[in-house]
This record gives sequence, structure tokens and C-alpha cells, in this order.
Amino acid sequence: MTTTAPATAPATAPETAPETAPETAPDTAVLVVNLGTPEAPTPAAVRRYLGEFLSDPFVVQIPKLFWWPLLYGVILPLRSPRVAKKYAGIWMEGGSPLAVHTRRLAAALQPRLPEVAVLHAMRYGEPAQTARLRELEAAGVRRVLVLPLYPQYSSTTTGTVAALARCTRGSLDLRVIEDYATDPGWVEAVAGSIRAHWQANGRAERLLFSFHGLPQRLVDAGDPYETQCEASVAALARALSLGPDDYLLAYQSRFGRERWLGPATDDTLRGLAGSGVRTVDVVCPGFAADCLETLEEIAIENAELFHAAGGQALRYIPCLNDAPAHADALAALVRRELAAWDHVDAASS
Repeated sequence: MTTTAPATAPATAPETAPETAPETAPDTAVLVVNLGTPEAPTPAAVRRYLGEFLSDPFVVQIPKLFWWPLLYGVILPLRSPRVAKKYAGIWMEGGSPLAVHTRRLAAALQPRLPEVAVLHAMRYGEPAQTARLRELEAAGVRRVLVLPLYPQYSSTTTGTVAALARCTRGSLDLRVIEDYATDPGWVEAVAGSIRAHWQANGRAERLLFSFHGLPQRLVDAGDPYETQCEASVAALARALSLGPDDYLLAYQSRFGRERWLGPATDDTLRGLAGSGVRTVDVVCPGFAADCLETLEEIAIENAELFHAAGGQALRYIPCLNDAPAHADALAALVRRELAAWDHVDAASS
């Protein structure tokens, strides 16, 4: 079986100094927010993280009376040791891949946005989003632009970041970038990473775009996530000059028994192998930074599944992480949003 090595930095890679709001803060700050991660690849740390994550009513929309006994009595005791073992297999010197890459991305944005302070936060875990906002407020920052690292909007991701930010902002003037699913700079950054992979490795028979799944009932209730995933794929297909038979879209990381968005990534890979396809490139454009769902679920677990079903090679194309093209695209997005905000402020003054 052949797989592409996960894009994790060497264990000796230098880390930037811890971020703090400067003593004399600029008027405006940018808070880059990702999902979150355990602090260590241990059952106890994973249990704390999953407990916070799966207790969020935006993520699991089941009444607490029914959900919490199941979560704390069954799911966390059984799931935490298994998930901790998976984290241990991808852990980096500076922490989990998601933590390391998010921190480095924020550091890459700062010199591109010298007029503002750039910090990162996690919706679940550390550094906590709420603590970061309080830190900025205490430093004298007046405005905070929140950039959730989710290109496609969902109430379960960007929606919960925005809701928490708005109810804990204190005296801060707050603005949230809700999506960048078809932003030209981001599309070109992802397309460029795919082209670079093809140049180095050749093209597989199919390109699979795999996004994190979502319960179908949320989409039926109006969540725009599926539409935005499809829009992202259409934009990337145009940028790469792909024909309709060159690529597929699927959804990974199902949880529980209810119906989720489909087709499922694992079923799609089985179907491709069964139809005679021997090589597949997989990219995950819904993830800004590599994490358990990309490095373990796709690059390891689904690669093994594809091989067992008759496939020869699943080559995983890494997330953008802190690549210069990614930082350039997000910096341009932030500058446009800040310019629009300045225009609104000027018009209202």
C-alpha cells in the first residue's frame, strides 16, 4: 500500500513565542479561531476536550436530559482511550498538528498585517476564545475581527464561534468573517497545492474532495454548509480545468446513527476500488489545518480501507496549514473585511 506522508513538521521545528496582546495594543485585532484539540494524547485530556466539544448545543442538538447521560456515561469513557491512541500516532513536538499549524498560521499572518494584532484561539480547549477576547479588551483593543478557520459556513462551526464571541465580547466592537468558500485567493491556494502534489507525484485516476460530514437534518433546516461545499468544489474544478469524470465530492467523519450528508467518503472509496480505480488523490478543503480527521482518518484509516477494497494507492494532499499562499489569501481576506468595516465606521461618524 502506498500513502503520502502526512505533512507534519519535523519535531525539531522552532516554535514562535507564545502570543499575548501587546501592552500598547493597536486599535484593531484579528482573532484566528480553530475548533480545538486535546492538550495531550492521553485519555484524560481527550475526555476533557471531547466533553467540552460534545456538550456544545450547536454541535449536538439533542436535549441534555437525553444526551448528557449517554455522553458522560457511555461515549466519553469508551471513546476517549481509543481517540487518545489515534492522537498519539500523529502528535508533534509542539502539540497536536491542529494546534501547531494554527499557531504557525497566526504567526505567518502577523507580518502580513502589521497594522493589527493577530492572535489565535480555540473554540474548545486552549487558548480559549473567551479568554483571548478578554485579554484583548484589557489591552485596550477596540475592534476585533474574528476569522473562524472554516471556509464553508455551518451553524456547528462558524455559527458557534460567532455566538460565543458575541455573548462574551464585553465592550469590544466585533465583526465575524462567516465564510470564504469561493474566495479567489483561497481557491487558488488550494488549487496550487493540488497542482504541486501532481507535479511531484503525478496525477491519480481520481481526485476526491472530502469534507467533514453534517447531519442531514441540519441542512434540511437551512444550514448552508452543503451548498457551500459544492460551491468550493465547483470553483476548484474550474481552477484545475477538471472534467466531471475527474473528481468526486464526499463527506467523512460520521457520528451516531442518524442520517448524515452523503455520499460517505469511506463508501466512495470502496466503490472506486470496486470499479477498478487503483489510485486516488484525496484533498480536504474544509479543513484549514491538518488534524486527526485528515492525518489519521484519511491518510491512514481510509488509505487502509481503500487498499483492502482492491485499490493500490491513496495519496493524501495536505491541508494548506501555514503555507505562504494560505497566509497570503487570508491576509487579503482580512484586509478587505477591515476596509469594509472602516467604510461603515466612517459613514456612521
